[in-house]
Amino acid sequence: MGAVILFRNTTGTDVEEHRVLSFTFRKEAYTPYTSLSARFAAPSPDPTTVTEVLFYLDSRLIHHGIVDSYTVTRSGGSYIGVLRSRSFTSMLLQNQMEPGLYTGISLNRLMDDMIHIPYVTHEEDTDESGYIFVKYGSDLWEAVANFSYKKQKTYPYIRRTNCVMMTPYPQPETFAYASGELLSTGSRLKLNTMVSSLHMEDLNGDFGTYDLTDQAAQARQIVRHRYFELDRQYLYQPQEALEFRDKYAARGWRKDFCTYSGYKGEDLCDLATFGGISGRRITSIGITGSSSGIVTEIGTYRDRFYT
Repeated sequence: MGAVILFRNTTGTDVEEHRVLSFTFRKEAYTPYTSLSARFAAPSPDPTTVTEVLFYLDSRLIHHGIVDSYTVTRSGGSYIGVLRSRSFTSMLLQNQMEPGLYTGISLNRLMDDMIHIPYVTHEEDTDESGYIFVKYGSDLWEAVANFSYKKQKTYPYIRRTNCVMMTPYPQPETFAYASGELLSTGSRLKLNTMVSSLHMEDLNGDFGTYDLTDQAAQARQIVRHRYFELDRQYLYQPQEALEFRDKYAARGWRKDFCTYSGYKGEDLCDLATFGGISGRRITSIGITGSSSGIVTEIGTYRDRFYT
């Protein structure tokens, strides 16, 4: 199957497991981590020494993360392991910053000087003309997402295993899928997070100054109003606070996808061509493997961040 799990342990040793029985790998533009679930012949009856998980597919490293859960069961004279893991960038969601106003911010400073997370890298950004306002309870990923939108009008994503990106990858690979090699193609509509109206307080705590109506939601008879306090993250461009929330609420609302046997090494923001889709950014990757082989699903969104 070409799948290998490498375990790093508290003992300082690395153990490779080639007897992978089944796995599921997920990567998606609005999720700040890769996820892996796998079932395999466990290399040891003791799962408690594992510190890191690396997953290779056809010799490509596509996942490097921590253990969310790892269970070993003895069955029929063999040890079977069941693993769930998320990449190190998942801890961007699990670390809070000290509340307050931060000036002179670049992505470099935000990622390198605030909270250190092992193996997490980022694209280069030395322009320290930005600022962020951190609210109580806000995590580091929220700060990165708001900073990315204010600076680039983008939503950040994860490239390779743990690299945070704000801008489209400048040298994307192009993957063209011939109709004869595809197992399926399809389209999806998802409206469960889309909102119809957003309302934000002004400096006096009053509503009515900052409002946004989503025409696409209204056209689909969706009525979902959201009220929130003045977002000091966008104090100098208050309308952008509503625009950012509206775009994020409509994330992935239209998706085109295809599936094929095997895996070609696609990553987020590479370009995909299949069916009537031509050169659109890849926004989701799902890979499943078992004794029947490997199947990859490639998805491209048409939403407010990806057109």
